[in-house]
Amino acid sequence: MRFHGLVLVAAVAALSACGGGGETANTDTTATAGTATTPAAGAATGTAAPVTGTMHEVKMIGDEKGYRFEPVDITIKAGDGIKWVMVSGGPHNVQFQNIAADVKTQLSANMPNQLSDLSSPMLINPNETYEISFANVKAGKYEYVCTPHLANNMRGSVTVQ
Repeated sequence: MRFHGLVLVAAVAALSACGGGGETANTDTTATAGTATTPAAGAATGTAAPVTGTMHEVKMIGDEKGYRFEPVDITIKAGDGIKWVMVSGGPHNVQFQNIAADVKTQLSANMPNQLSDLSSPMLINPNETYEISFANVKAGKYEYVCTPHLANNMRGSVTVQ
């Protein structure tokens, strides 16, 4: 009986030592252009430039027709911004791919609350939004994907004039 008591005490002590620190993770996914940001690891740093033109909207959709951005391809003027809106089928995000070094610094600076390099946070709930300014981003075509739905070919592009 004495042996069983010692085993019980040792087991309780071991389980107590494995307990968490009681801290909770920050789950805030709301992001807007112009807010203070901490660059993602490896992200280029620069000065964020506010939207000086039109704010355009791109919907993030997952339904019986598939996963997609609407519109898939959008053409904007330098200084415009884009607001991505999570409509359905989340989580969704926006991650730019194959961005030249001379553009990466400014685009990264204009992307608040990055999850990783040139990647927005995950938008989980309907009507959540993520905004990016394309002010000071040089003219060109910039391709992006939704990383959770990359296998579903959820891709889009932004052409800055």
